[in-house]
Amino acid sequence: MPGQVWMQVPLIVLLLIAAAVDLRARRIPNWLTGTILLTGIAQSFLPFHLVSPIQAIEGALVGLALPLALHVLGGLAAGDVKLLCSIGAWVGPRSILLVLAAAALAGLLLVLVQCLIEGRLAVLARNTWLLVLSLINLPRLGLKHVIETGQRCQAVKRPLPYAVTVLMGTVGLIVCSVLQSHGGAL
Repeated sequence: MPGQVWMQVPLIVLLLIAAAVDLRARRIPNWLTGTILLTGIAQSFLPFHLVSPIQAIEGALVGLALPLALHVLGGLAAGDVKLLCSIGAWVGPRSILLVLAAAALAGLLLVLVQCLIEGRLAVLARNTWLLVLSLINLPRLGLKHVIETGQRCQAVKRPLPYAVTVLMGTVGLIVCSVLQSHGGAL
């Protein structure tokens, strides 16, 4: 396992760059997501790879498919989709699902903290309730209405870029896997 941690250092460095660029410019450049994708596939051919070449391709496809659906619904930007696709090449199909879940959890925690600091917890609660009601009534209201409701229901004034939560989720998963491999309790 220690060798696998070192194999993930390039991924973490590239994700740090992606988060910094996304924070500054509010976009993730194609050259960066392309680099992450290509290095993820390349590492799969190394003797001490994290995933096999087939798993790298499958991970990229899973990392593309699910976020692409969110992109179509207006929930993610195209750069975020490409970032998750490229991470999938590093971690494989099963672990990219964990990255998505961990990024969602990190995002939730960040929004809660940000709303608490900005005094907008009531707005967050109201918007969450509106989104839940819209989703429950999806067949009656239609997808377009639900998407528009989601776009109007922003609880924080300036949300953190998604690359930050993806970085946090990925690092969190690496830390958890190291702790588990050493018999540590979470």
